[in-house]
Amino acid sequence: MKFDEKIRKTKGKCKVVMLTAYDYLTARILDQTPIDLILVGDSLAMTFQGHINTKKVTMSQILYHSTVVARGAEKIPVIGDMPIASYSTPTQALRNAKRLLKTGTQGIKIEGNHPNIVQSLIDAEIPVMGHVGLLPQTAESYQVQGKEEQAAELIFQDALELDESGVFSMVLECIPETLARRITENINAPTIGIGAGKFCDGQVLVISDVLGLDDRFTPKFLKRYANLNETMRKAVELFSDEVRSGVYPDDEHTYH
Repeated sequence: MKFDEKIRKTKGKCKVVMLTAYDYLTARILDQTPIDLILVGDSLAMTFQGHINTKKVTMSQILYHSTVVARGAEKIPVIGDMPIASYSTPTQALRNAKRLLKTGTQGIKIEGNHPNIVQSLIDAEIPVMGHVGLLPQTAESYQVQGKEEQAAELIFQDALELDESGVFSMVLECIPETLARRITENINAPTIGIGAGKFCDGQVLVISDVLGLDDRFTPKFLKRYANLNETMRKAVELFSDEVRSGVYPDDEHTYH
């Protein structure tokens, strides 16, 4: 069974778990866990490159990171995020999506409702993950979307249209839980929430947020499952102390 068909069959049966990865070692570790999908997200602009948003990521950068992640993920399907300005037309989208698949990714993700583009990709048998709600590539600021009735209805209609186009799953980002529940209950594709509440068919987070690497990023939806920021600092401090005191390298860590 193809991975996208397998993900679709989880609807109403079990939760989908997705995490991001941008490098080989992280992908290799995630590949040994029970998660369902690895996303090479354009969030790498913020977590890997230090930008304030995702708008700086280029297609060549996504291709590079997808290549190294796919090398580390032997079992878990990898989804490549199509960066801003890489899918402006069906022709451009198809060309770049094919480039992404050649890196070893199994599917692609596109932000927003672009029926013609999504249809052209699906017609070419390229699995597409949709994305509605907060759209970082075009948003002026990062805040909850769909709080007002009219805005919520627009997001809902976008979700319906994307579902009809045949996306195998859909990210719902930073929308009220009631809206996420309404979308989830009215589309066939599994929904994967980030800041969208518990009624989604699955959840996704950025790996550096899960591991607590950035102590400055504190959105309401984020739950940290480790504090590697502190762990790394303490390890470096201990290494520094041992080098300066002559404890390291000791006999055990020296060739003879």
